Amino acid sequence: MAKNVRTDRQHPPEIAPIDRAILNVLRRDARTPNNAVAAQVGIAPSTCLGRVRRLEESGAILGYHADVDLEACGTPLQAMIAVRLRAGARHQLRAFTDSMRSRPEVISVYFVAGNEDFLVHVAVRDTAALRDFVLEQLSATPQVAATQTNLIFEQVRGAAWSTTAT
Repeated sequence: MAKNVRTDRQHPPEIAPIDRAILNVLRRDARTPNNAVAAQVGIAPSTCLGRVRRLEESGAILGYHADVDLEACGTPLQAMIAVRLRAGARHQLRAFTDSMRSRPEVISVYFVAGNEDFLVHVAVRDTAALRDFVLEQLSATPQVAATQTNLIFEQVRGAAWSTTAT
């Protein structure tokens, strides 16, 4: 859903304190109306609208997302699958990421440091669908050396995260 992906990670944009406050409001609820965001951060609605547009254009806001009840959608079983690629397949990192992103089971793909190369967060209808995904979409892929599947019992979104500088 990201329409403005900022590729220059070396020089992130400077974010003013009022913009950080706007981001915190939108992070809690992206559907907050502009006039309510403006009221919460103490600025005029027209000023708020302009600041939100600049945050979108700069890539600070990548998109807006719905928090979906996966069980209500028929995919109650979630797993985090650690994937290690073969040493000779390191040049295929982007291809692997793109192939995972295209799968309907995949919620997120994380490129990570450590023993594994990726964490793939999936949601499926049952254990048979999870087994099929691991065997047919991961283990059968030539560049994949190993996988380790961890079931997710519960997911809780962090409430303490904010855009304040650390």
